[in-house]
Amino acid sequence: MHTILIVEDEILEQQFLKEIVEEELQGQGQILTCTTGTQAIETARKKNPDIILMDIWLPELDGMKALTTIRQFCPSAAVIILSACSDFSYAQQAIHLQVREYLLKPIRPSEIRQSIQTILAAHTVMPAGSDPAELTTPVIPLPKDSAHMEVIDKSIHYIQDNFKRKLSLKDVSEHVYMNPQYLSRIFKKEVGISCIDYINRLKIEYACKLLTTTDESICHISSLCGYSDQSYFNRVFINQMKITPKMFRQKNKNK
Repeated sequence: MHTILIVEDEILEQQFLKEIVEEELQGQGQILTCTTGTQAIETARKKNPDIILMDIWLPELDGMKALTTIRQFCPSAAVIILSACSDFSYAQQAIHLQVREYLLKPIRPSEIRQSIQTILAAHTVMPAGSDPAELTTPVIPLPKDSAHMEVIDKSIHYIQDNFKRKLSLKDVSEHVYMNPQYLSRIFKKEVGISCIDYINRLKIEYACKLLTTTDESICHISSLCGYSDQSYFNRVFINQMKITPKMFRQKNKNK
């Protein structure tokens, strides 16, 4: 039985990672989640996870500082760093902390699956007395040098800057000077979800923050997230969170 710790402060990203890990474990393990660097240290100390998926930019304490502490009592845990930053200084720290892989966001589902499969296989065939952290050399990402990735990166930055307003595939495609259908196809291939799903993921993540940190009406929150139709907002929210906005607020307001 494996114990896997996912440290990610973005709710939807955390859910996305958990679903992928659940598929790979097939019920043969325990999945733990937390949202801050401080919580990561506390959870790792109590549960001693075999595998850790760690975001770098976290509240309270960043991922690298948290991992530095965790390494003191979990030296053998296989660590996958998840980062939106390709700064080589982070990569150097990752090598020092015996990180197994360093994946750049946006991360494709296939990348996570491959990383988890490789680590699980290494644990399964690990020689007696071996330290799993020493079985492989950390994989540090190389720049994705392709025209497609340049377009995708530009699209993602534009979406992240503008998702709070009404935003369509056409808006994004015009910004990167590309046919909407073609952009849609390569976006799905490279990112793992459609451009519209990515936009809605950011909108709903923002809605979750507003629902739990403000007293704004759901109608107003819908508008603040760029939805002109509250009923459509409700459908998208339920589709992603499996719960209504009202129920989500009641369940999470006091946390």
